[in-house]
Amino acid sequence: MNRRRFLAAGTAMAMTARSYGQILGANNKVGLGIIGTGRRGRIVGGAFLADKRTQLTSIADTYDVTRQKVLAELPSELPKPEAYNAYEDLLAHKDVDAVLISTPDHLHVTIAQAALAAKKHVYLEKPTLHRWHEKNELINAAQQQKRVLQCGMQQRSGAHYKQAKQEFFDNGKLGQIVLVRAVWHDFSWQRRNIPDAPKPPRLDWERFLGPAPHVPYETVRYDSWRYFHDYGNGLLADILTHWVDVAQWMLNDASPQSAYATGGIYKLHDQRDNPDTVSAVIKYQNWNLNFESSVLPLRDDRPSVLFEGTEGLLDLARDGYTFTPRKGEAVRVDTTESLERAHTKNFLDAITQGESLNAPLEAGIAASVPVLMAVKSYWLKTVATSPDEISPRKKS
Repeated sequence: MNRRRFLAAGTAMAMTARSYGQILGANNKVGLGIIGTGRRGRIVGGAFLADKRTQLTSIADTYDVTRQKVLAELPSELPKPEAYNAYEDLLAHKDVDAVLISTPDHLHVTIAQAALAAKKHVYLEKPTLHRWHEKNELINAAQQQKRVLQCGMQQRSGAHYKQAKQEFFDNGKLGQIVLVRAVWHDFSWQRRNIPDAPKPPRLDWERFLGPAPHVPYETVRYDSWRYFHDYGNGLLADILTHWVDVAQWMLNDASPQSAYATGGIYKLHDQRDNPDTVSAVIKYQNWNLNFESSVLPLRDDRPSVLFEGTEGLLDLARDGYTFTPRKGEAVRVDTTESLERAHTKNFLDAITQGESLNAPLEAGIAASVPVLMAVKSYWLKTVATSPDEISPRKKS
């Protein structure tokens, strides 16, 4: 299979193995710092640690209890990393070559800019952008520092995704595709009842807020920041980012023309302001993407992206795909590949061997465009034709 390249000229540059070897640590390992050691930080961090080229040198988190939990969970044979409250202290660490940024979404670009300025390679969890105005800031930072910047759309490193792209899309096996349906429901961690409590004494609330509006501490805002538009864009950022990226990649079309999103808080009338259920239609020149997602326990046996073509259907998911031709028997391909492992490997390959990134900054920004169009549509209750800035506070 020919390797497809998505590296944007001027936004990132994979260093050659020789040039990187000049700054690699004495033990020939990539020194990794993790900024944000919550759920995603531990999952992706675990994928990094499964690669013997990685040495975890430091972690940073705004809550000391979270930091201590991570340190306690590390295998005893691994050297204990330094633990910091401030990410700036981690970035100053001389043994940090690369950072995993797995903070709440509203901090992504602020910290990525600082990491690039500190000449660190960056693995940036999705979504790449929380607000549209951040785009040029991040591009400029990447252009100035010429470091490896991988965005966290891990499907792009999946072997079966690459196989599906070549067999069904590049070769036209599906015929003309006019509809794409993307569905994913049932997120138990986003429907928890979180009683309020006093702020823990060693939780740095002001640092957690960062560029977001500075409001008094509430437990739910910290423990379930995804409920709130100030810190994340809800299901449209958490889920649509992944699925629209897959669709745009497969169809070689990252130019959405309009978006309409609707939904609401239909069941979970707690303190959240992001919807618990949302639907969106993203229109492209020759196809539509229909997206449905709910945090509620709706039956959803296999979250996937379904491509509807004139010659057949392709149901593409993280565990494989099913192709149902217009005539003939369905074909099923299964996989147990860890997408996290594959994606972190690609990042390390780019650093140590000069390999091309599977999800460079160009791809991360392209996936943000339809998402932020849908976010704008949801909050303004209108069709959006651009992802430019809005500042909603509460949805009426």
